[in-house]
Amino acid sequence: MYLELRGIRKTFDGSVALEDIDLSVGEHEFVCLLGPSGCGKTTLLRIVAGLLPFDRGAITLGGRDLSALPARKRGFGIVFQSYSLFPNMTVAENVGYGLRIRGEGRDRIASRVGELLTLIKLPDHAGRYPHQLSGGQQQRVALARALAVDPALILLDEPLSALDARVRTDMRAEIHDVQRRLKIPTIMVTHDQEEALTLADKIVCMNDGRIEQVGSPADLYLRPRTRFVANFVGLSNLLPTDWVREAMPELLATRPEGASERYEACLRPENLRVAADERGAGRVQDMTFMGNLTRLRVAWRGRELVVEQHGAAGLSRGAPVRLDAEPGQCAWVSV
Repeated sequence: MYLELRGIRKTFDGSVALEDIDLSVGEHEFVCLLGPSGCGKTTLLRIVAGLLPFDRGAITLGGRDLSALPARKRGFGIVFQSYSLFPNMTVAENVGYGLRIRGEGRDRIASRVGELLTLIKLPDHAGRYPHQLSGGQQQRVALARALAVDPALILLDEPLSALDARVRTDMRAEIHDVQRRLKIPTIMVTHDQEEALTLADKIVCMNDGRIEQVGSPADLYLRPRTRFVANFVGLSNLLPTDWVREAMPELLATRPEGASERYEACLRPENLRVAADERGAGRVQDMTFMGNLTRLRVAWRGRELVVEQHGAAGLSRGAPVRLDAEPGQCAWVSV
């Protein structure tokens, strides 16, 4: 692996912010640190960047120990949530700033800035100032500035959270495209599960200073290992073993051998099906139209389950229904 973190621990005034963090990042990999506010993901990013010291552990890049190397010598590109563009500099000057302070020649800077402005689809904005740009354009310029110095690693600290929903979606595509084309290893901090699922090769789901699970987006969505991951990454129906035994015994066939009663079945809303049935044991509590999907809350055998499906013919609030599960899609999580 290209970047290796082993046994990282960090405390603030005696309070543990990170505990026993082990993480590997491949040479061309896009990794998302995903979790709620206060889980330690930004602290971890800042430690990787060299902006924060850590109490113990080791960090290596291509086998080189980074522990004592200051941030300015790590050769990383960093993009913060606030963009941090210099307001008195043009777009071209902002993008070329890192090259200028490294002593690169004027022609080299101009050539590289031109390449990057074309890459981020702003070739005609070189002479503009940050206040003349939209939020999405400012974020593109911040990304270009980070890329200008040919970084060994890109670090993104919630770079899209200040943008509106449509621009955020567009910027995801831009970042994804740039990273794939340049093949620069990237670590991005986000609390948005959709961003992580869309962008990442690997998601690191964090909670309370620890890593809950590491895996591909499909791994975390389809095969969550803990209740926290099942709840944080997508919607889940979490069903206690004793309830499953009485109400959905067909799910027990997928239960891990030796699993205790503390394990719960995890069924995603799309793995349940509802149909109108006058003799059905369920009742539709609520329905939400979501365009190509309808989300239903169904009272069934003492619990309320969330179902998402295409179409809702014959269904209405209060209607009796039958409910079927897809046992092969059931995951089991530790509580």
